Amino acid sequence: MEQKERREYLIRYLLDEEPQYQNIGIPNDEQEQKNLLRALMNVRLPKMISRSFLDVQDAYLQEEIRNTGITDVDDLSHVKTDGRLYLWQGDITQLKADAIVNAANSQMLGCFQPLHGCIDNIIHTKAGIQLRLECARIMQGQEEETGKARITSAYNLPSKYVIHTVGPIVQGRLTQKHEELLASCYRSCLELAEENNAESIAFCCISTGVFMFPNQRAAEIAVQTVKEWLNETGSHMKVIFNVFKDEDRKIYEELLD
Repeated sequence: MEQKERREYLIRYLLDEEPQYQNIGIPNDEQEQKNLLRALMNVRLPKMISRSFLDVQDAYLQEEIRNTGITDVDDLSHVKTDGRLYLWQGDITQLKADAIVNAANSQMLGCFQPLHGCIDNIIHTKAGIQLRLECARIMQGQEEETGKARITSAYNLPSKYVIHTVGPIVQGRLTQKHEELLASCYRSCLELAEENNAESIAFCCISTGVFMFPNQRAAEIAVQTVKEWLNETGSHMKVIFNVFKDEDRKIYEELLD
């Protein structure tokens, strides 16, 4: 199959799963097709799926990632002040590291809002629906505590693992408890990565954005916590601070200079 055939097969399969989708047609425009497929994957509940769907989905997603480009951690340059630390600006789903960190919600099943721009939505979309299925098996209907983390396979992403952590939500004044919980997110992820023999881990800017943790203070906690953990454990793990916005890149550049 070519990518167009794969995409249309996947859309048709997901539409046929649900009676309420029977009147939805497949658009001709390529981007509209991609948006429809992503939206259908976003809202799909964690339930059984056929092997044939997964085979086509995996081939499709892996080709899409190859087309957008993959950045290998081994090709990055560490910051001048510390050979264990890296700063990289880009889409974390294109990064080939042993583990990437996902800023998850407490359900830990991914974002169900169609086409939402959060990292949780994008990671689940590009990894494939197996990721939500694994998360559902792990969580068993429970909610995850803030500051804790869980590890899963990365499926169709170039990384080996996704480490999911629930950061604190800041509503109103930033408190010491918020800061302690954010530091706990970083430690929990590092410990899980170490336990699973990961030699590299890429952190997104946990709890910033819709969770409203101030960017500057979040970055300070991230850098301090990572450095303390590396020094305490003597780990040689490569730690990549992944940023997407120019604002965050400038903050981390100053902290890591």
